[in-house]
Parts: sequence; structure tokens; C-alpha cells
Amino acid sequence: MRLLVGLIFSLSLSLNLHAQEQADSTAVHSVKKAVIYSAVLPGLGQVYNHQSMPKGKKKAFWKVPLIYGALGASGYFLISNQQLKNELKSEYISRTENGLYSDKWIQYDDQAILTLYNQHLNFRDLSILAVTGVYLLQVVDAGVEAHFVDFDISEDLSLHIRPVFYSRKTAGIGLSLKFR
Repeated sequence: MRLLVGLIFSLSLSLNLHAQEQADSTAVHSVKKAVIYSAVLPGLGQVYNHQSMPKGKKKAFWKVPLIYGALGASGYFLISNQQLKNELKSEYISRTENGLYSDKWIQYDDQAILTLYNQHLNFRDLSILAVTGVYLLQVVDAGVEAHFVDFDISEDLSLHIRPVFYSRKTAGIGLSLKFR
């Protein structure tokens, strides 16, 4: 865990220096880099986007703990279900081949052991999908957010909607978009 925190901190520090260099040279924020960073180390693309945003718009650091929490929870369920599946499999094999019953599973018959095995096999498969889904979602999030790093949401943009009359019998809606 300390190694992971140290790695994230050192990468964040190097990205901060990189972001300062970019600000000096007014380079365009790279969406490809954000996606690659996030694919290599989950959350790193969000950190890269956060450091590239102008002051006042920074908002990406809060996602990193959520990413690792979701990956940790789904990973925990994956490992837990895999261990239970293996335990149930070995219990069924020892019952059918040797006639030995474990104290933990003594209250279940052979059919119940097979049912529990199939249930935990399905849970394990769903956990694999959850880990994959969280990983892909954070990569997509880094890419989408990278597109909005330089997005202008200032008050200088305005849209006015007003009624328009073309003739006595024809009315419409006029839209005017102003850039200041």
C-alpha cells in the first residue's frame, strides 16, 4: 500500500512539473495521454487532467479514492468468491471420492454443495465483470474529462431565445448565440 501511495505521489509530482512546463509553452492538453495514464495506473489520468486544468476549475482529485475503493471492493468479492468456490469444489471431491465430510459443510448434502458451488462460480464471474467495468469506466472518464479541460464556460457566452414574426400568418422562434 505504501509503495502504491509513493508511486502515485511521485507520478503526481512529475505530472505537476509536466503541467507547469505545458502552461509555460501553452501546449494543448492531450486526451491520448490521459487515457494511457489511466490505463497504466488507475486514477493517474484523472490526476493528469486535474493538474492541467486552469485554477478555479480543478475537480478531478476526488475521483481517485472512489476508483480505488470500487476496485478494492470488487477485487475483494472476486477473491472471496474464488476461495469459496475452490473450497466447495474440494469438499465435493473429498465427499464423493473419500467419503470425508468437513465440519464447516457437514449440514449440507452433496446436491446443496453443488448448488453453492455454482452460485459462487456465478458470483465470481460477476465480480470479474465488476472489476473490468470499474477499470474501463475510469479510463473512459479520464478521456471524457480530458476533452473538457480547455472547455470555456465563461459568462461571455450567451444564448437568447425570442419570438419572431415572418409575416402575419407565420411565427417562429429566433435563436441568437453571442460570443464576446
